[in-house]
Amino acid sequence: MKPAWAFAAIAWVTILAAGGCGRPFGRHAGPISVLVEGGGRFPAALAGRWRSDQHGWEFVFEPDGRISSAVISLGRVSVTPGRTTTVPTQSGGQAVFTPGPWTVHYDPGARMLTVKIAMEHVRVPMAANVLEGSSTDVFAGPVLASGDTWQVEWTTFTHYTARADGSTPVDLSTDSTYGEARPLVFTKTNQ
Repeated sequence: MKPAWAFAAIAWVTILAAGGCGRPFGRHAGPISVLVEGGGRFPAALAGRWRSDQHGWEFVFEPDGRISSAVISLGRVSVTPGRTTTVPTQSGGQAVFTPGPWTVHYDPGARMLTVKIAMEHVRVPMAANVLEGSSTDVFAGPVLASGDTWQVEWTTFTHYTARADGSTPVDLSTDSTYGEARPLVFTKTNQ
């Protein structure tokens, strides 16, 4: 009886390791995970460009819920998931933006849309100074019944360090538990 029990235990561990445990229904598409409560599909009507009323954020949602690009607040730089973006700075340097995993979660019952944007590495030289680190930004809130307005609470968790030539680095990180939160309103545009 012991060999059968051992075989069952090994099989169970293998299934959990290979398939995940307690993972919500969703689809992992490379650097982006799209999760829809109840196993449904992301509403194709939400596809398109969404712009925030402040801080420069923009998201372009595909009909399946993936984000094909985002304009992030820091530098108003357009970033593509899974690809490092390099842009020239005014001081002649190169700013580097490397995204981490992104997640889109939609709850159709509450019309609640949540987006998590992780930037794995950011490095922005500014004259003799350099800002470097990582960030995670979470946008959560309801999409109005009209389908063209998304009211969110934006919470940012930054892990940035600023340093100047020969000086001690300055920690510019937000609180790791609470981050920094503020309301934003995104509007779907026709562009």
